[in-house]
Amino acid sequence: MSTSVELHGIVKRFGAHEVIRGVDLSIEPGAFTVFVGPSGCGKSTLLRMIAGLEPISDGDLIIDGERMNDVAPSRRSIAMVFQSYALYPHLTVYRNLAFGLEMAGYKRPEIDLRVQRVASALRIDSLLKRRPKALSGGQRQRVAIGRAIVRDPKIFLLDEPLSNLDAELRVQMRVEISKLHQELGNTMIYVTHDQVEAMTMASKIVVLRDGNVVQVGTPLELYNRPRDIFVAGFIGSPRMNLVPVRFTPGADGFRFAGETVRFESPLSEVEREAPLSLGVRPEHIMIGGEAGQPLCQARVHLVEHLGGATVIYATAPDGNNLTIATPGQSDVHQGDLVPLRVHPALCHLFRENGTALPGI
Repeated sequence: MSTSVELHGIVKRFGAHEVIRGVDLSIEPGAFTVFVGPSGCGKSTLLRMIAGLEPISDGDLIIDGERMNDVAPSRRSIAMVFQSYALYPHLTVYRNLAFGLEMAGYKRPEIDLRVQRVASALRIDSLLKRRPKALSGGQRQRVAIGRAIVRDPKIFLLDEPLSNLDAELRVQMRVEISKLHQELGNTMIYVTHDQVEAMTMASKIVVLRDGNVVQVGTPLELYNRPRDIFVAGFIGSPRMNLVPVRFTPGADGFRFAGETVRFESPLSEVEREAPLSLGVRPEHIMIGGEAGQPLCQARVHLVEHLGGATVIYATAPDGNNLTIATPGQSDVHQGDLVPLRVHPALCHLFRENGTALPGI
């Protein structure tokens, strides 16, 4: 049965320095929740407090209705997978998987059954007699994950488990972990600085910045309705274009690089006079055609041909750099002057303080 996790006003201090600042969060049973944010935002510290590896300075950690602040890690029914594989180098894969069960007093037939089941699920059953030095990075990570699964915990905590793998293995292991979650149904909390991992794996994303939760939602909620300019720039790859604009009186639009992009906006009188930022995702900028509205004429200075898509880097007349992502293979070349267009419904506006304007 899956387990719920609730954080009420969680604070972590190191001396006088506060690194987690009153986090409130509810994680539903069986959810795959990803903590994402830049380095130093507090995501790993928050995970370690849930695991019991860091004491909580203030607030309450509730797991399945029970306060866990002072409960030992071994009694929380939690298994953690670290960034480093942390395998016992002198033990075989079998013994690495079985070690925790042996220490917990399980009988040999039960240990054999659990180890074989997990090894088969992770496709490492042919490696059980090897030692870690004879394994690849991806195989070692599977063993580390298997060591957590074999204990049948209520909650899995994963702290950047793929960061030591190469790009191809990262993609493969993303799929493996997602499939594993679907099969097991356990509550999983996953920490990463890679927003692509967050978007592809999570049922809920928690975006952190400077020890605060900035926004919580499904991947598409964060992509389509970022709460502020930080989330807008952090979620999505390539990152959102953010350019300064000004409201154009009488035109119901916003002036950028000689063009006015027209759409309704609930601006107050003060905001009509203040600087604003227009956000447009690279995949929402069109080159030529009749759809949408003109954005500007931009000079291309770099084209990346990826086969299934093309990423174009261009400069607007006012000097702002723009990134355009088009499906398929484009015949745009370096030095071309290209007309860019946007759909106003796919644009975002942000106030000078970074918060998003509603209703765009």
